[in-house]
Amino acid sequence: MTSTVSLDALAAMVPDGAKIAVAKQDSGSSIAATLALIRRGVRRLHLVCVPVSSLQADLLIGAGCVETLETSAVSLGEYGSAPQFCEAVKRGRIRLLDATCPAVYAGLQAAQKGLPFMPLRGILGSDVLANRPDDWRVIDNPFGEGDPIVAIRAIRPNFALFHAMAADRFGNVLVGRDRDGLLLSHAAGAALVTVERIVEGNLLDDPERSSGVVPAMYVGGIALAPQGTAPLGFGDEYPTDGEFMARYAANARSQEGFEALLAELQERAGAAVAA
Repeated sequence: MTSTVSLDALAAMVPDGAKIAVAKQDSGSSIAATLALIRRGVRRLHLVCVPVSSLQADLLIGAGCVETLETSAVSLGEYGSAPQFCEAVKRGRIRLLDATCPAVYAGLQAAQKGLPFMPLRGILGSDVLANRPDDWRVIDNPFGEGDPIVAIRAIRPNFALFHAMAADRFGNVLVGRDRDGLLLSHAAGAALVTVERIVEGNLLDDPERSSGVVPAMYVGGIALAPQGTAPLGFGDEYPTDGEFMARYAANARSQEGFEALLAELQERAGAAVAA
């Protein structure tokens, strides 16, 4: 049985230098856990964005938590570029492992299945393939002569970090129809999950939704965090705070502006916990 812990206790499970896979915005970016990691002062993370990220990666980069970033994109979407990510790349403050969305998923699927690699075709001949010689290699299809394929090395994170709709008291986590939470949980050493609510009963007992449940055996920690993706939205639960995101895109380009906005988010997080 996976016990429910505080956000700061969840963050304390992540050691410096860990490889963490984080979900894209539409799949539940846990900003609540991100802020807890920043409060803890975690360092030298290898951050894997599955397959992209937005505010979550930008906050961790700006706070100095990230050493290596593996992603196909970091962007604030309609609000503009991710300012701390752009600055860190330009100044060489992080090691960037450029990827494509299918390549990130292929690497995680290999880990999920216990395989050393997963084959992929779509990046043959691309510059992104040429820049990843340690992790991606062109091999011959063993079942077709003269048919090259790319072997994508398995991505095995120490932890998966995402936000979900609910968990029960047995440690099972409801992710619903979005399958990224299941993939991340299966590929990683353990899933660290923030949730909107804790429900009674066993989520696996309901045959209509059990296929969208991450069993407790894959879950290393759960923290209750209502509105845990805010200021990002979360499905039908609540919308994105567009006013904050616009201010972040405009003002987080300077370190002073970033620190002020980060302090604002931490203050909001403290008020939410107190409530």
